[in-house]
Amino acid sequence: MKIDMNLLPLFLAVSEEYNFRAAADRLGVTRSAVSQGIRRLEDMLGTQLVSRTTRAVHLTEAGERLRGALSQPMSDISAAFDNVTAQEAPHGLLRIAVTSIAERFLSGPLIAAFAKAHPRVIIDVTVTDEQFDIVAAGFDAGVRLGDVIEQDMIAIPLTSDQREAAVASPSYLAAYGTPTHPRDLLQHRCIGWRPAPNAAPYRWEFEENGVPFDIAVEPQITTNDLRFMLRSALNGAGITFATEETFQPYIARGELVPLLQDFLPPFPGFFLYFPQRRNMAPKLRALVDHVRLRP
Repeated sequence: MKIDMNLLPLFLAVSEEYNFRAAADRLGVTRSAVSQGIRRLEDMLGTQLVSRTTRAVHLTEAGERLRGALSQPMSDISAAFDNVTAQEAPHGLLRIAVTSIAERFLSGPLIAAFAKAHPRVIIDVTVTDEQFDIVAAGFDAGVRLGDVIEQDMIAIPLTSDQREAAVASPSYLAAYGTPTHPRDLLQHRCIGWRPAPNAAPYRWEFEENGVPFDIAVEPQITTNDLRFMLRSALNGAGITFATEETFQPYIARGELVPLLQDFLPPFPGFFLYFPQRRNMAPKLRALVDHVRLRP
């Protein structure tokens, strides 16, 4: 493969600085020259080497392979280019950061079917509710609700619109009564959720006559584990609050009762998101195609 060797110093500078501006200053060229040079190199190779957003720069798996190869003798570099471009079949480590409330993604069938279809892809799913830059943290993609995804990301819908649900067990409602307005929750035992030990419990969001508002319930039980929250509610510990699809099987069986539904409008659902589409790694493209084809 014929490669413009003048582009390699640009790539090496970016791979060491993790910043286009710093790489440009180091080489004495413009940031635009660095960006265009990396783009040309990626186009020649037909694969993405650098994952970048407005906030962070990170080498892809192919970029890491190329950086390692460039430390070898020149006789090995041509073979390294061939190695980078020959990886047409989806393979390698695919790292995904997924919010704990993405029930459709975490329930198992979607990823199990993907793993079966692509046995050479190693899938690493980190379940986390921390908000961070997936590129800077080295993830290939993330799964979150649509309204919290950064604007410079590409987002593929995983679900239709969602809605929140407040639920309680029949035994709890028999003992303590049923709230008819969200403000009644202040008089009830509640099971709250927080993303981290030092974070306040989430406020429960509602809408009345088109006007959104929230209720700062004072949970008797608070947790960062969705399963514990669910089990507590099933055992009559109180009213809890999460996305409706989390509770749907239990509602269908009569184990949980939905509450205050007139105050809970739909909102954008869950999305698979990732930086830029050009020269996408085969492993990520395979996941995107898989998500699009799933019912």
